[in-house]
Amino acid sequence: MAPRKAAESSDEPAAPRRSSRTAVVQAAEKKLEEIEEKVSKKRKAAAHGDKPAKTKKKAKEEEEAGEGEAAEADDDAAEKLASIDVGDSLPTLTLKNEKDEDVEVSALTEDKGLVLFLVPKADTPGCTTQACGFRDKYPDFTGLDYNVYCLSADTSAAQSKWQTKKELPYPLLSDRKRLLITALGAGDGGKTKRSHFIFAKGGKLVEKKNPVKAADSPQLALDFIKSQSS
Repeated sequence: MAPRKAAESSDEPAAPRRSSRTAVVQAAEKKLEEIEEKVSKKRKAAAHGDKPAKTKKKAKEEEEAGEGEAAEADDDAAEKLASIDVGDSLPTLTLKNEKDEDVEVSALTEDKGLVLFLVPKADTPGCTTQACGFRDKYPDFTGLDYNVYCLSADTSAAQSKWQTKKELPYPLLSDRKRLLITALGAGDGGKTKRSHFIFAKGGKLVEKKNPVKAADSPQLALDFIKSQSS
């Protein structure tokens, strides 16, 4: 008799299921297509300068911020002073001095004339030269019935520290919003031009030097007052 064939082994690995593997591949390809589509949309939006849509919360926040900025702009416009030129008078305005006390600007010339010199920043080399020049000539100004005041956008605290350090005998006025500084024509893009202005008794502006060199300012102011007194 012919020998019987050995029974086929049942241990051979089963062939992989094609349908399952195909489904996985298709899912991966679909995911890749979705990613590529998103990237393509972002690139097109960037090329056209488009911005992603804002959420309602974000839009509301920006709207409220815009309203706040508009209100501040209205306040600044309301506070803005008219330009002051030769022949014009000091405006009604309250500023703080180096002691953080209120000072009414329009009252500074009730009894005497006024020399108002402006500095860009307290306790810096050029400003110290100018301030000390007025300090040294202070008796000459007061002897001619003129008060001397320094005006800057510094805080009252910074001015007080500078006054003590350099023994400045005159008051300093803090114009944080540069309202008076700008009205005088010395506001320069958020900065203060070194200058000086002379007001006669009663408040009328009679002389201005804008800009002026730090070392020249005190003597020029004194010479002008003397010329008016002779």
